[in-house]
Amino acid sequence: MGTVLITGANRGLGLEMAKQYSNNGWDVMATARAPEKAEELNAIGNVQVMALDAADETSIAQFAAEIGDQPIDLFINNAGIYGPMDLDRSGWLDLFAVNVVAPVQLATALKDNVARSKDKKMMVLSSQVGSIAENDTGSMMYYRSSKAAVNQAWKSLALQWKDDGLTLAMLHPGWVKTDMGGPQAPLSPQESVSGMRQVIDGLNHDQTGTFHNYDGQSIPW
Repeated sequence: MGTVLITGANRGLGLEMAKQYSNNGWDVMATARAPEKAEELNAIGNVQVMALDAADETSIAQFAAEIGDQPIDLFINNAGIYGPMDLDRSGWLDLFAVNVVAPVQLATALKDNVARSKDKKMMVLSSQVGSIAENDTGSMMYYRSSKAAVNQAWKSLALQWKDDGLTLAMLHPGWVKTDMGGPQAPLSPQESVSGMRQVIDGLNHDQTGTFHNYDGQSIPW
């Protein structure tokens, strides 16, 4: 076991990740915009709750400075938003700031921390709807575009950092019963996170830059 850093961990998939990794003996660093209000997250044992607002560049810089040179075996960028339903320039840009720019800024800031570790893995929670090949409805254009963009960015980082020994991958959690997924979703957070953890555990360095479903199946671009 090692140290895992999970962003957006105050609810949903991030909270379930914190629970499962803590229960399996990992040292967990978990972020929330308002740590003092993240009661369920704070109640988990062996979890260090830290402040981070992914939409705020200053917050990202302060967060990285607080971590210092601590090794991080596994970085999971879970934080994300759904964004606007209709064309809204400001909302679309805010969506890209959180879903695309922030993960890349965080990965860049934490690169040396991950490189110092044993596992050297960085994951970003993407979505199957970010696959251009599988877009057969044209719906959710704004959210889709942000996930397609973060996939491209993460793949670029994977190639740039391959010689440094880092393994990066994109994960689709499935359609999950969360605030975003809604109560009609077929998967529980427990099922989704358990599956993603198996995928992460099984990833080797030759698979850096790949895109996987929570059940291990590869997703086309």
